[in-house]
Amino acid sequence: MPRKQALPIIPLRPANAGPDPLPLDALLQAVRSCAACADHLPLGPRPVLQVGAGARILIVGQAPGLRVHNSGIPWDDASGKRLRAWMGIDPAVFYDPARVAIIPMAYCYPGRGASGDLPPRRECAQLWLDRLLAHLPDIRLTLLVGQYAQQHFLGDRRKTTLTDTVMAWRDYGPGMVPLPHPSPRNQPWFSRHPWFNQEVLPALRSQVAAALSA
Repeated sequence: MPRKQALPIIPLRPANAGPDPLPLDALLQAVRSCAACADHLPLGPRPVLQVGAGARILIVGQAPGLRVHNSGIPWDDASGKRLRAWMGIDPAVFYDPARVAIIPMAYCYPGRGASGDLPPRRECAQLWLDRLLAHLPDIRLTLLVGQYAQQHFLGDRRKTTLTDTVMAWRDYGPGMVPLPHPSPRNQPWFSRHPWFNQEVLPALRSQVAAALSA
């Protein structure tokens, strides 16, 4: 069988960006102690993320839900189970920080709004995101899960709607794949767009395997 072609390293920061002044362990301790937006969080701060310096895959979602807030484990819910199925990996791989980094756009549960969880607060990305990315030099594949991650990382390259962005997934490769949120609440979207299961997921699993084998 032909050998899978490894994905190249895709820089997530400007080429002239310097290293972070803190070692990763100290930086993670600072992030997990952060209370910058505590007054706006109904359950108080509990940052949830996963970062290891050797990670090959980066998953960027929106913000932890209530179950994840309670457990302290990223993607510890039905959405996470579906995301792992999409990627074709088991929990042992998914929760290995040496292989998979999980950095949402906000690290704490933001509370509920009229139609679901509130949007991720901006303080996390402003204070910590670039500093965390500085410790991830070997990322081969970044999964942009939902509109907030796509807005941040794709900028003007993002299409008018999330559906159009996901449909144009080939435009962002190699190295980035925009995805809808895997929440069960999005089941109607999956039913209306069978091309996602037929076209995007097989390519996603192939890219995940290539990134992990790098």
